[in-house]
Amino acid sequence: MELILKQSIENLGEVNDVIKVKNGYGRNYLIPKGMAMIANESNKKILSENLKQQEHKAAELYKGAKDAADKIQKATISVGAKVGKEEKIFGSVTNIQLAEAIKNITGIKVDRKKVNILDVI
Repeated sequence: MELILKQSIENLGEVNDVIKVKNGYGRNYLIPKGMAMIANESNKKILSENLKQQEHKAAELYKGAKDAADKIQKATISVGAKVGKEEKIFGSVTNIQLAEAIKNITGIKVDRKKVNILDVI
């Protein structure tokens, strides 16, 4: 029996995979539990359309992220901090401050958890 998986199942496959299983396993377990559907022509056509839509959405998301990354890389971002007599900074510059500075300068909201500071500032 040929089925299309609706969810990932260990040792069988991932979502939207077309798999072959024994008739009893498909009819008595996978289909009634909503884990799979029969892979007939209409369901395969729906699956291919859904995959095309997912690819299109992923491409748009990638393009938006790439544009945002380019805009952030081109921007000069500065964060003000108090400095002592010896030009040493009091405290440190945090990812929260950097995320706010990115938002103020570029208009792009960045999750503070996604801002990684590689070197101590």
